[in-house]
Amino acid sequence: MPVRIVYTDLDGTMVGPRGCFFRSEDGASTLEPARALVDLHEAGVALVLVSGRTRPQLVEAAGIFGADGFIGELGAIVGWTSGTWLDSEILRGAMPDSYAQVPESLLDELIRLHPGRLELHSPWHAGREIDVMLRGKINLAEVDEWLAETGFGWLSMRDNGLVSPANMPDLGEIPHVYHLVPDGVSKGEAVAYDLKRRGIDPADAIAIGDSASDLEMARSVGRMHLVANAVRHPDIAELLTRHDNVVVESDAVGLGWASAIRSAIDGR
Repeated sequence: MPVRIVYTDLDGTMVGPRGCFFRSEDGASTLEPARALVDLHEAGVALVLVSGRTRPQLVEAAGIFGADGFIGELGAIVGWTSGTWLDSEILRGAMPDSYAQVPESLLDELIRLHPGRLELHSPWHAGREIDVMLRGKINLAEVDEWLAETGFGWLSMRDNGLVSPANMPDLGEIPHVYHLVPDGVSKGEAVAYDLKRRGIDPADAIAIGDSASDLEMARSVGRMHLVANAVRHPDIAELLTRHDNVVVESDAVGLGWASAIRSAIDGR
């Protein structure tokens, strides 16, 4: 199929260990992702970064990678080029107008209820406009039920993948990155918004990712690619049964990303 635009996650997908574009999962140096990126630009296919990162982080990353736009905070912010990066839209979803941000008191109580198993994803939690970034290992269904019982049913906790155990050495298992976001805010919804804004048919778009939150993009594009490390996530196998347009790459992080980019360029 002809591909006009690629929506890609960053951490754990386009970039590998420590956010490096030139390292494969095992730490070896590689130029394959860079070569694929250059070929993507030469083919005239637009690139949009889709991430849990903040607006300033994505403005910088978009400049480095030559991206045509970005989606930040797990779908809460959509930005695009028009000579500057000033054009953007904040997607608030179900967040009531009376709230500018998630109340700190709610976060304090949520963390208190999960001692040693949930904490702010420092230092990356700072400077966020809509969502809250945390890390740990919790039951998302139980958290969403608690939010509804406390009057915050318009919020839900989303899983955005795995991080190094070094982030929480006392947890005893691999920590997850979580985003507390308003209902109606997701990477998938933001991709659909951006495609409509651009006037591009979803069939002409692909997405690439490595997490449960990335997989939400599958319903908004013609084809979804998961890099190989995605299948280590405990929920991915079950989530894959809900989609018929997902390709799992044989390689992890940047090498898997490069393979997905090649398929977009070649129209496979």
